[in-house]
Amino acid sequence: MLLIKNVRINLENPREVSDVFIAGGKIEAIGRKLDPTLPNLEIIEGDGRTAVPGYIDRHVHITGGGGESGFASRVPEIHLSDCIRGGVTTLVGLLGTDSVTRSVENLVAKTKALNSEGLTAFCLTGAYDYPSPTLTGSVKKDIAFVDEIIGVKIAIADHRSSNMSKSDLIRLASEARVGGILSGKPGFVHLHVGSGKRGLGLLFDILETEDIPIRTFHPTHVGRVFSDAVRFANMGGYIDFTADEDAGETARTLTKAFEQAPADRITLSTDSNGSMPEWNEREEIVGMGVGSISTLHQAVKSLVRECGVPLLQAVRPVTETAAEALGLAGRKGRLAVGYDADLNLLDDRLNLSTVIAGGTVMMENERVLKKGMFE
Repeated sequence: MLLIKNVRINLENPREVSDVFIAGGKIEAIGRKLDPTLPNLEIIEGDGRTAVPGYIDRHVHITGGGGESGFASRVPEIHLSDCIRGGVTTLVGLLGTDSVTRSVENLVAKTKALNSEGLTAFCLTGAYDYPSPTLTGSVKKDIAFVDEIIGVKIAIADHRSSNMSKSDLIRLASEARVGGILSGKPGFVHLHVGSGKRGLGLLFDILETEDIPIRTFHPTHVGRVFSDAVRFANMGGYIDFTADEDAGETARTLTKAFEQAPADRITLSTDSNGSMPEWNEREEIVGMGVGSISTLHQAVKSLVRECGVPLLQAVRPVTETAAEALGLAGRKGRLAVGYDADLNLLDDRLNLSTVIAGGTVMMENERVLKKGMFE
């Protein structure tokens, strides 16, 4: 049991200070001057800091990505403390270009490890290539029978992809959707969108001629195809932007998106621990970077401090909207009674001070309290 005292939880009225009582990993009460007389109650003094929901990062290479520049370019897997320092309490792991030296089996194992260490972790079957690599031999069965798997990953409009046809993507989306229906999961297709000529053209073709709901398709890295993404969101689909190392540029792109598309269809993720290759005009690699999970909070700060976006709106793409897109509404993404006790406390400069995941204090006063087994 945990009592957090004197925090600003109502972002619409930031002067209002409340207490938050947590038990069994859930938020049990929010109010003024809560005083439960209970044994073994841990108390954190909020000192008027601002509480926001724990962040949801829906695109993380938890087993490491990369490999585009040879075996030495394989990015290491993510550490628990990396997630905690970034304020991420819920994430979705996935594979990328490399499904040869990485596997869905490895991905599911790492997802289970992060769950056992205190985060809420899910993952996607598949990778860039088609037919999709799977655990059971079937995308539909992976989603239906493996608790952690909630959808499938594929790449489009990218020279590293399998250049799948319209009928291929229809078949994949149908499998994912039915797998989700049978298991009560979102069953979506998470689409890495490259800088190729077609953009989201393949999706528009399918939506025009087929009966697959638009919510089945979740394109990511959509800053590369901004106009297509705005069109897709205005049709009712979710679009996912990527938080780059340049937080200001990410914030400006999101601000522009808020002006042209429904805010409740816009999410933000990091591509953490994935490679960030630089290609020349002949699609030859000329540089390599690595995604960081800390860029999520940096983008939130830049939205508020540089672009003047209210904090309530700035956190929505990584909290409430992300939860809705992943089928976690009613459990994640808000600070309300009955929701999971995932909270970030921010100081007056919007720096991450304290991180709580599932009611467990993972970081306090910027000091990480819980690390992975081998850290």
